[in-house]
This record gives sequence, structure tokens and C-alpha cells, in this order.
Amino acid sequence: MIKVESLSKAFGDKRAVDDVSFEVRKGEVLGFLGPNGAGKSTTMRMITGFYPPTSGKVSVCGFDVTEQPIAAKKTMGYLPEAAPSYQEMTVLSFLKFAAEMRGLRGDAQRSAIRRVVDTCHLDKVLGQTIDTLSKGFKHRTCLAQSIIHDPEVLVLDEPTDGLDPNQKHEVRTLIKRMGETKAIIFSTHILEEVEAVCSRAMIIDRGRVVANGTPEELKAMSTRAGAVLVTLQGASADTVRARLSGIAAIGRVEILNSQDGRVMLEAFPAANAGADRDALAGRIAELAIRESWTIQQLKTEEGRLEEVFRSITMPDTHPAKGAE
Repeated sequence: MIKVESLSKAFGDKRAVDDVSFEVRKGEVLGFLGPNGAGKSTTMRMITGFYPPTSGKVSVCGFDVTEQPIAAKKTMGYLPEAAPSYQEMTVLSFLKFAAEMRGLRGDAQRSAIRRVVDTCHLDKVLGQTIDTLSKGFKHRTCLAQSIIHDPEVLVLDEPTDGLDPNQKHEVRTLIKRMGETKAIIFSTHILEEVEAVCSRAMIIDRGRVVANGTPEELKAMSTRAGAVLVTLQGASADTVRARLSGIAAIGRVEILNSQDGRVMLEAFPAANAGADRDALAGRIAELAIRESWTIQQLKTEEGRLEEVFRSITMPDTHPAKGAE
């Protein structure tokens, strides 16, 4: 549905996007991550035809965005950064305008407006001018215009920016639901949104794609992936460390707290643990039973997306192991 090939964009001497390639299929929600200035919005503006690329190619639903811009844009809905709109218009007049621009007339237009008003919960503010709306309702209004023609592809730039927690939840739920039948790409700074909504995530840094995979695949790149958090009663820290060191799949043990015969620790899998990594918690539990230690907590870490993001995008650091 979206195919980006060797896409680059330069502004003078600055290369904002540098040889970016990826695809988004129908039924896929791609979370686009990166620090400020990484090239996310520039890439999305090239996908929608707002910016021409310096080099490379974008096609949407089989239409080249540069060569067939009208056909490509008919298939897309776009929520730009900061949700721009015509402030002097009422919500209803703005939605009518957006529908007319999309070629909707008569019953088709009325039906489309009813659908997006219900979807975005705008019924109470239809008669208000946009400049009198709260930030949340302004955002909902601009989101409504992006889906008024029921597009096959959605490009959403920071769709939950400035919303309160309840509104964020509503928008995330809406994106996830629409993602079942559409191809969606949305940028975000909120890592929990990626885990809650996305089927795939891509990290861009300094104009280049530095990681691309499912949220689970990205979390598996974390140094904490597969680590086991353990709290034991009836043992000393030195004894526990010594016994755990005898398990070949454990690379290191970090004692987090130790007092009154209670030890809290984190056991990290060895680099060559392989399939044994998944069985690490069980091996620790077996040892505790043999040693008559009481297990108060035993939890395997999935990995932390925030750690992976920071390790890849922080200056003067190297990507986490396994990064693309």
C-alpha cells in the first residue's frame, strides 16, 4: 500500500532524509519513531506529496506520488503535524469543505460527515468555530477530515500530541481498529503507543532507518531481554550469587537489594545462552527449590523499548546488539 524506495531529501547542505526504504501493507500499523529532527515529518511529507523528494521514489496504492499525484492523494488521508485547519470556519463547515474537496456530494457527503462526527465524537461542537475549540477538539476535527473519504492509507503525524489521557486512549483505539483494514503510518514520541497500537515499528535517526521490526523484535534487542528478576527469602547474597554462577546460561548476576535474609537480584542471560534463555526462570526456580529458598518474585523481562531507542539514537553510542 505504501512503498518507499531510496528516499532522500536535502535542504541546502543538510540531508534531512538519507536513503530511506520501507513498505507498509494493508492491515499494518507502522509506528515511526525518532528523536526531534530525525527526519520523521519530512519523510511523511514526501509520502503525501507535500515535499518533492531530492531522490528516490514513493508509491501509494500503486500510484507514483510524483508522477501521479492526484491519483495517489485520492487514496490517502493525512493528519499533518500540529493539526492545521481554517480557524474561522465552524467544525461542520470545515468538514463539508473537506468532503467537497474529496469529491463527496449530496447523500454521500452527509453520510461521510455523520460517520466522522460519530467516530471522532464531534457532535457537541459542530456549530463552534475552530478557533474556540480546545486543543483536543481541534485535533479531533483535523483527524476527522483525514478520514472523511474513508481512505485506504492513513499518514498521521503525532496524532495524539496535546491530548489528555482519555483522548489519547480514544485515538489509539481508533487507529488500532482502522489498522485492521487500512495501511497506517504514524509518528510518535510515546513509546507505550507503539506497544499498544503498532504491528511494526521503525526507528529513524539523523535521516536514516536504524531499526525496523515488530515491537517484540525491537524489545528483544534490549540488554535486559531474557533477564530474570528474582526475590528470594532465606538466602544470603553471596550464596545466591555463587549458586547462580553455576548455571551456564547465566552471564552475570546483579544484586539489587539484600537484607534480613531477603535477596533481590537480576540474572542476565549469557551471550551464548541460545534456547536456554527461555528456560532461565525455570532453572532458577529449580535451584531455589533444591536450596530451600522461598521465591517471592520470579519474572522474566521482555526487554525495554525505551532502552533500545536510547541506545540507538543517543549521540556517541552504538546500536544495541542485533540492530539493523
